[in-house]
Amino acid sequence: MKLSMNFSIITRWEFKNTLRSKKFILIFFMQLSVLAMLIFMFNSFATNIESEKGLSLTPSLVDFATLDVDDPGGYFKKSIDPEIIKIYSTNGNSSLLRLETGETNGFYTVSSDSIQRIQNGEVVDTVLYLDYSDPRRSVVRDSINTTTKSLSSALTQSYLQSVNPSNTSSQTGINEENTGESLPMQIIKKVMLVVLLFLPLFLFGNIIIDSVVGEKERKTGEILVAMPISPGEILLGKGLAVVAISALQVVMWIAVLIAAGFTINNVIPVYFLVVLTAIPIVGLTSIIGAYAKNYKEAGIGLTFAYIIVVGFLIVPALAYISQKSFFANISPMTAVMRLFAGEAISIPEILMSVTAVIILSIIFFKIAAWLFGRDDVLFGPRPGPVKLTLQFFRIKKR
Repeated sequence: MKLSMNFSIITRWEFKNTLRSKKFILIFFMQLSVLAMLIFMFNSFATNIESEKGLSLTPSLVDFATLDVDDPGGYFKKSIDPEIIKIYSTNGNSSLLRLETGETNGFYTVSSDSIQRIQNGEVVDTVLYLDYSDPRRSVVRDSINTTTKSLSSALTQSYLQSVNPSNTSSQTGINEENTGESLPMQIIKKVMLVVLLFLPLFLFGNIIIDSVVGEKERKTGEILVAMPISPGEILLGKGLAVVAISALQVVMWIAVLIAAGFTINNVIPVYFLVVLTAIPIVGLTSIIGAYAKNYKEAGIGLTFAYIIVVGFLIVPALAYISQKSFFANISPMTAVMRLFAGEAISIPEILMSVTAVIILSIIFFKIAAWLFGRDDVLFGPRPGPVKLTLQFFRIKKR
């Protein structure tokens, strides 16, 4: 009870003082301005790439995706871009089984009499089978849709001119049905949106640095140490205040994103997982603040630390898009991306993300409290990182 009361008092005090700070208010409104600008840029970018003259973000990588094609006439098969999809000719007997076992990313069938139908101006039946649990399905679908659209336009124009040069009918010999979002839009709505959701977690690092390093700069650290409060309570109280502020910011950002037209499924689980991710980030920032001598040193350390954190968050998420992997869920960003996109996600995959966040939170706050409780780190002379690491693991005594 005493521990709870001590750090809760520190949390409330830090929280109130931060909200009253003119510096915080200025940073807060600047962040909202940046968010509005980013939304405008993303919407403009999305409009551009979806237009006929837009950019194409479909990856031109050999063997990025595979497709079994049953096309006796060969007209459709030769029109599929081999730089994107590796094509396997098949008679269709085992392709559905290969699709179920993950040996191929899709199965595309074309009418056996496609050439005769095209010559007669008749409809050509085509069917595309996809595994909707495979992230690469978008690449296959977009490539087939592009192929169908180009063939449809070419054949329609040729047929109409041969029958009646003055005929302007829009009838086509190939039926095309586009479903789902394109790969470029998937990248925008998933990757860019998840980056926006996690961005607030990195915008309040200066608050915890100011709170911890400021104790050294203002020489108030001695007063804190002299009080009947443990270093763990002090760091935990300061850290939870920053987490609470980040939680408020995430609420506002989600509200703004939804108002701007972005679709976010499972809002509550997404929100709590993003806020939970703030705890280890604040803990890592506390380590830097506890060890740094001044603001300049803390700023340099914070830059390198956040680069590593961003890599840990975003690399598995990008890896999941290109290749479905269970272990990519170790990053909470992967889980959040799948949740707001409405994808099915299993309990073990969620537990992997949550467990990683909890373990890192405990480790980081334990190290931060240990550093903040050392007189030589707080007042000097400060030991080097290697010596401190050996002492933390009890390999070397003080």
